[in-house]
Amino acid sequence: MSERRIAMVGTPCEIMAASKLQYYTDSPIEVKLGLFCMENFSYKYFTNLLKEYDLKMDDIEKFRIEKGFVFLLLKTHETLKIPLSVAKRIIRKNCNICVELTSETSDISIGSIGSEDGWSTLIVRSEKGEEIINGAIEQEFIEAKPFNESQFKLLNSIAESKTRKNMEFIERREFLARPVLYQREKSDDSIASEVSQSEFKDLKSNVIDVGACVLCGACEYACPDNLISIDDTKPIMKGECPPDCHACFAVCPRTFLPEDLRNDNSKAIGEFIRVLTVKSLKHTQGQDGSIVTTLLDYLLTNKIVTDALVVDKHDNLAWKPYAKITRGIDEIIKSGGTKYSVCPVFKALSEVD
Repeated sequence: MSERRIAMVGTPCEIMAASKLQYYTDSPIEVKLGLFCMENFSYKYFTNLLKEYDLKMDDIEKFRIEKGFVFLLLKTHETLKIPLSVAKRIIRKNCNICVELTSETSDISIGSIGSEDGWSTLIVRSEKGEEIINGAIEQEFIEAKPFNESQFKLLNSIAESKTRKNMEFIERREFLARPVLYQREKSDDSIASEVSQSEFKDLKSNVIDVGACVLCGACEYACPDNLISIDDTKPIMKGECPPDCHACFAVCPRTFLPEDLRNDNSKAIGEFIRVLTVKSLKHTQGQDGSIVTTLLDYLLTNKIVTDALVVDKHDNLAWKPYAKITRGIDEIIKSGGTKYSVCPVFKALSEVD
């Protein structure tokens, strides 16, 4: 097992993949910082949509989604509002079967819903997460105050709305024989039996070919013989699965979930210890109060982790995301902000010994 301990930042599906990697493998992921996420956009389709407004990705300084609009702050200092009803057509298909808003299997979840400008909503989910937040407050990395009843009501309402809408979509898919395995309730023994009989061809038919792949790259990372490759398109296998290898099927966030990881759809934001509204006392450059950057700074400064797994933007391809491992706070600051598109985040783990 690697001696490196990694703090990972990810969306709900990526955090679920990380949780399955921890469950099934000797994963180097030590801390999971989960983001709130309603949906992500196809980079290609987003580029095409911008052409309708005579814009390019390179014209955009910052993205923000709220109150029914995609807000684009342009480098000209103008702001363009695109109605979500228009932007819906560029949402990645797999987002329609996601039933969690707040990264329920993370140690700490972070987003903006419910908090005032300059502050972030933070959900502490594990004992590890509680220890981190207490330390960050004590060392004055962050300031925190209780989440009030009206804030909690708003967060729950939006989370319930996403779950309800997408569960209806899942039911329609299942009726049309397009499987959504991760929402099926099965015992751990039954899941173990299914996994023991499944390999890449089963992943392909049950997840990839039916539009459920989240492009996280967990299958590529977990393949012991490096037979799976994934870039901006669907995972592809070159060769044949070795006998008795089921790693890719096991770790995919859209295959069967062990009982300990399964979403309880009756609980809007999942299990948690406490919910706070927080503000960074160290950084101001990022989005949602720079809390993700600040927590990574705290984790690295206190040597709780050795590295951070973050998503940055390509310098020569505007807003095109890619994953990287870093321990430099300047690089973490540079990677701050939501990209609203996805990349194979676990590809970066391949460099970890």
